[in-house]
Amino acid sequence: MDFNVKKLASDAGVFFTRAVQFTEEKLGQAEKTELDPHLENLITRADGTKNWTEKILRQTEVLLQPNPSARIEEFIYDKLDKKLPSRTTNAELLGQYMLEAANEFGPGTPYGSTLITVGEYQKQLGGAEREFLHTSAVNFLSPLRNFLEGDWRTISKERRLLENRRLDLDICKARLKKAKQAEAKAALLSEEVDKAEHELRVAQTEFDRQAEVTRLLLEGISSTHLNHLRCLQDFAEAQATYYAQCHHYMQDLQRELNRCANAVGAPQSSAAVCPNPVSSTFLSGPTSPGATVSSSSGQRPSTLTMEQTQLPVTGTRKAKVLYDYDAHDSSELSLLADELITVHTVPGMDPDWLIGERGNEKGKVPVTYLELLS
Repeated sequence: MDFNVKKLASDAGVFFTRAVQFTEEKLGQAEKTELDPHLENLITRADGTKNWTEKILRQTEVLLQPNPSARIEEFIYDKLDKKLPSRTTNAELLGQYMLEAANEFGPGTPYGSTLITVGEYQKQLGGAEREFLHTSAVNFLSPLRNFLEGDWRTISKERRLLENRRLDLDICKARLKKAKQAEAKAALLSEEVDKAEHELRVAQTEFDRQAEVTRLLLEGISSTHLNHLRCLQDFAEAQATYYAQCHHYMQDLQRELNRCANAVGAPQSSAAVCPNPVSSTFLSGPTSPGATVSSSSGQRPSTLTMEQTQLPVTGTRKAKVLYDYDAHDSSELSLLADELITVHTVPGMDPDWLIGERGNEKGKVPVTYLELLS
């Protein structure tokens, strides 16, 4: 018990002495040892990495889960190290409501059968969203969170220890300075000066050692940037895959709705006048010239322009397939990601489609699944 009290008193004394030194430095009444410029730059870079990682992490969480209550629930489960229960996505819930409504209205009615068709595709969209959220959480959010909760805490701990070592060093410098001044006035024996010099050498050694440890940790921030770069590429690839799947499902749904309209005797013109919600501008935005589409392989394809999509009638070009595509009827050609095919167009053809050829196989292929080569 006596030992613990003495240690507590000693620690309290050290803390008080450091606090006095720190306060005097802030008031300009004491000298402060400046860190090496290289170490200062590393600290500034590390602080910027930490601050921007926090902002990117929080905003990505908002993007993936806009519901604050759901985010809090996920945070609690993560802290308790428990698996989060599977949550139904909004698209899946909408699809389920449509299927239940169809059963009530009658699945054999035009409205009921259309509800079933749209509902099934909504559930597929929800499944794609669920996979995207899971992939993003594992490949992007977790590494950022691990850095903040792991590496950064270690860096912060060593930086605090370095600051304490610096304060101790400056305290020893001040003591030696006072001892020499007192010695000059014959108020102190030379032993007191020797003691102050010894304490200064010890403090300098501990400070240099801690500065080296901190420097090595801070230089590791470069590796953190490389790791976050790979995670960012994985996140962008997951987004590209997700939106491509959604685009694919909506194209399929549009064809199904057109078939349903024709099956019940709807005029062909009624389907034709409806704007296609999943045209080639779906991925590229309202300004199709200069827009780009990311490939599933993570590479950035060349820009798709109007000149590339509006090929000469008799001309042919090579194209690289960006995503797998399953033909829906005999008029279409199935595609495999990364394969090369020959494409051309014909008069009056939908601009969202081209004629693709692979050996003896031939059929329509969607433009958004291709990277046209020069």
